[in-house]
Amino acid sequence: MSTPDKINVLWFLPTHGDSRYLGTTEGGRAVDLPYLQQIAQAADSLGYYGVLLPTGRSCEDSWVVASSLITSTSRLKFLVAVRPGLQSPTLAARMTSTLDRLSGGRLLINVVTGGDPRENGGDGLFLDHRTRYEITDEFLDIYSRLLRGETVEHKGPHFRIEDGRLLFPPYQKNGPPLYFGGSSDEGIQVAARRIDKYLTWGEPPAQVREKIARMRDAAAKEGREVSFGIRFHVIARETTAEAWAAADRLISRLDDATIAKAQSVFARLDSVGQARMSALHGGRRDRLEVSPNLWAGVGLVRGGAGTALVGDPATIAERIDEYREAGCDSFILSGYPHLEEAYTFGELVLPLLPVAHPIRTATASSNMGPFGETIAGSHRPEQVSAS
Repeated sequence: MSTPDKINVLWFLPTHGDSRYLGTTEGGRAVDLPYLQQIAQAADSLGYYGVLLPTGRSCEDSWVVASSLITSTSRLKFLVAVRPGLQSPTLAARMTSTLDRLSGGRLLINVVTGGDPRENGGDGLFLDHRTRYEITDEFLDIYSRLLRGETVEHKGPHFRIEDGRLLFPPYQKNGPPLYFGGSSDEGIQVAARRIDKYLTWGEPPAQVREKIARMRDAAAKEGREVSFGIRFHVIARETTAEAWAAADRLISRLDDATIAKAQSVFARLDSVGQARMSALHGGRRDRLEVSPNLWAGVGLVRGGAGTALVGDPATIAERIDEYREAGCDSFILSGYPHLEEAYTFGELVLPLLPVAHPIRTATASSNMGPFGETIAGSHRPEQVSAS
């Protein structure tokens, strides 16, 4: 598979909370519908391909939130989770088909197996790691067949379906594309058989290249090809020094007790991907730049994606290009606070990237410039070239 020429860039909706400082209530924001609308509309206006909505008991429900934002946006796609083991495949297929139709084909599906045994228990799911992935594989077989328009008769180890079918088909032929992240052997095998886009969290480039090669080999053995995406935070500023100062500020209110408590939670998970994230920094503040411009400070207290690309626009664009050359064609990004950082990244870095989707530029605005505040209320500022 050749290196992708173009990439899709997605943003993130922080339905579990947003802040200017990690690990503290200081600078925290109420994440209500108006705030989520602001972020979604900013991403839509700036030209991001879509937004990821997280899932789990720490978040507002992703399906309800995505549904509430359809009419607030026009082009933005919504990457929403299905949960094998917590949903029946037929119910999930009906939900998928409905939201895909109502949004005019703006739905993407994130398949989440779940890596926290305690949270799974709270949802009534008491299964080991291997069994969860067996269920995911069987679930996706039924789910995908339904979205392709088949009538499903199925009797397997975990599901029995009689006369399973959709009366109303999805907007997208055969249903939305399936995204999935799983670093274990079981996760790799499920992805090889069932998934369209394999996701990884933001590990150093060498580790990502190794994971992509492994995934490609597994898919080839199934007679399939998959594409690849990666999940990062970003801290972009006009200079690299400013960006690193912003990274330091983001964790400046963190105390050691909060870090230790978070790391103890991550240690109990049976997620291989989370273990790989935690191993990058070991819970230590003195080893956070794990690769050039790749900073693991977010992972001191945040599960899942715990690394950020830090630097000036050209440097971040260069780092993103390294991952594109490794095989990634989709980049799911976020930053704190998510509203301001959507604009910062969208204005400073997006125009430097080989995106496959239209983005907002100054020349596309109805106000043709020059841009800036009217001076003394009487005349426009002089046009200067970008430095």
